[in-house]
Amino acid sequence: MSDASRTLPPEALDEWALALRERFGLAADDVPVALILDLARDVANGVARPAAPFSAFVAGLVAGRAGGTPEQVREAVAAVVELAGGWKES
Repeated sequence: MSDASRTLPPEALDEWALALRERFGLAADDVPVALILDLARDVANGVARPAAPFSAFVAGLVAGRAGGTPEQVREAVAAVVELAGGWKES
């Protein structure tokens, strides 16, 4: 895979988010792209890069089990980010 194929321009990310929303019947508030990207950055920097997608999945799972509202998504993301911020490798 070339370096060019690994880079996703912002408009492509917007298109992908729209495709996901349409496919799964989600509202724009249901897919907080910037919030999730921030979570991935914080976890990648605070824990490890491979932990970022896994952590985003866990935040979504936790939010979904809590009811899945946009507020519950923000709360789950905040909890994951807080944990990553204080993470120290054993």
